[in-house]
Amino acid sequence: MKSPNKRPAVLLFDVNETLLDLSDMQQAVNKAFDNELAFKLWFAYLLEYALVENSTGKYHDFSKVGQAAMQMITKALGKDIPEEKQQELVRMVNDTPPHPDVVPGLEKLQAAGFRLATLTNSPAASGIPHLEQVGLKHFFEETFSVDSVQKFKPHRSPYQHAADQLGVEMEEVMMVAAHGWDMAGALRAGMRAAFISRPGQALYPLAPEPELTAPTLLALAQQLERLA
Repeated sequence: MKSPNKRPAVLLFDVNETLLDLSDMQQAVNKAFDNELAFKLWFAYLLEYALVENSTGKYHDFSKVGQAAMQMITKALGKDIPEEKQQELVRMVNDTPPHPDVVPGLEKLQAAGFRLATLTNSPAASGIPHLEQVGLKHFFEETFSVDSVQKFKPHRSPYQHAADQLGVEMEEVMMVAAHGWDMAGALRAGMRAAFISRPGQALYPLAPEPELTAPTLLALAQQLERLA
């Protein structure tokens, strides 16, 4: 693990669950399926079949994979959820607010002079306007979607593309995320990493450890401010 003693040139943020709070969506999905694990199962299917797209050289955007995953859990859980309701549930990802710690954390980082950008698996057509709608887009100099390379994180390509577009080397970028798979992808691609340990999230034990870990973005910002 690299020593956290130097400020990264750029902080690159994941969006869903890292910056945006999906708890209302989680409650709605669980209620629709009458199953407290339905949302987690849907999100697991979403990631699993995004990786199938990566591995087989096909690309459907995250919204389409999300709709497919919702159809799959409907069958897997033996529920009769109308297609219109399934689509409504998936669209909720575009109506999620920031976690309460996000704006104060971003303000602190911006005031401290950090370059900030985002990298999301969500489609550019919906994900980037959503950041603007919830008042976050102005914090970031760039808002990247994996649409640009048609490979989902944790494939190396999106991380490399973001670094290239920002004009920095991979090792100068610190990925900030609340997902163990995103930490593993960024670290194995050659980036630095900081983990926001949101409730229910965990690091992948077989991947390198991130340099920094904090329960909130505001707490992470305080750690980052202390770097030389």
